[in-house]
Amino acid sequence: MTGPLVSVEDLRVHFHTDAGVVKAVDGVSWSIAPGETLGIVGESGSGKSVSALAVMGLVSQPPARITGRILFNGRDLLTAGEDELRALRGRDISMIFQDPLTALNPVFKVGHQVAEVIQAHEKIGKIPARKRAVDLLAEVGIPNARQRAEEYPHQYSGGMRQRAMIAMALALDPALLLADEPTTALDVTVQAQIMSLLRKLQESRGTAIVLITHDLGVVAGHADRVIVMYAGKVAMILVTHDLPVVAQVCSRAAVMYAGRIVEAGLTQDLYHDPRHPYSLGLLSSVARLDRRRTDRLRPIPGQPPSLIRVPPGCPFHPRCAFATEICSREMPPLTGPASHLAACHHQDRVVEARAAAGF
Repeated sequence: MTGPLVSVEDLRVHFHTDAGVVKAVDGVSWSIAPGETLGIVGESGSGKSVSALAVMGLVSQPPARITGRILFNGRDLLTAGEDELRALRGRDISMIFQDPLTALNPVFKVGHQVAEVIQAHEKIGKIPARKRAVDLLAEVGIPNARQRAEEYPHQYSGGMRQRAMIAMALALDPALLLADEPTTALDVTVQAQIMSLLRKLQESRGTAIVLITHDLGVVAGHADRVIVMYAGKVAMILVTHDLPVVAQVCSRAAVMYAGRIVEAGLTQDLYHDPRHPYSLGLLSSVARLDRRRTDRLRPIPGQPPSLIRVPPGCPFHPRCAFATEICSREMPPLTGPASHLAACHHQDRVVEARAAAGF
């Protein structure tokens, strides 16, 4: 069995501010194997992007204080020097940033920017680098690539800018690709095209992909494993290989909530038998075609907690309909059969509510 390409172990990213310590990522662990897709899902401010930036070595110390281990092919990136990290970025680990319009330099032509990535890591002339850039733009589906390579980012549509970012990220065939909200602000048709493109490129190149998004539907259709984050925590990890149609290719999943794992099990458990209130809340707030038209969406009440003042006990208890006094005092451990673990004091009540909701 192939070992993990990347292992993140007890990662903590804390920012020390005048208002207090912001625990952006607080004890997160995950791993990804070569050629696998890991989805990281969560609300805004849950720590998804910060955890990815930490893997890239793009979180400065100080002001951040980073502890834990990030092992890439057995090498701890947290102890690596800046020169070593700079050599790894682009060549071995690449990232598609959340907003391609701001990630791309507005004063340079797109073809020049793609070629620049190649020249930064390879001894190659400007002309052959530009030719490879045009080939990459064509590979990611940009029409008239030779002509479009001579245009500036503002002349591209949102979907084309995202494709250009993918071309830059994959220019050197990295082993790991971090995709931060690659479908944000795109219409549904373009979202499907971008995700299909990533899947196709992954199959042809064997790249491992960490897909960061707030959309459970995206990861259900494209991730082998999913992590859902909340307030810097992992709340759920789901593992399976033979997937139902509803999950398509999603074989593992995880939910982050205030830095702790709160549920783990098979993918179908995520959709049909959630044991944690946050998992149930996420699913209840999503429209489904198999539900009665009279059923109303049930949003999760309240707001995500301040990362400076994470609630004691179970961090979800202020928003939880099942919370009792013990929830405010004790963080429940992961309990249950090995195939489906959950960190909740009231799993039985969650199961009853799930049945009543028709999951």
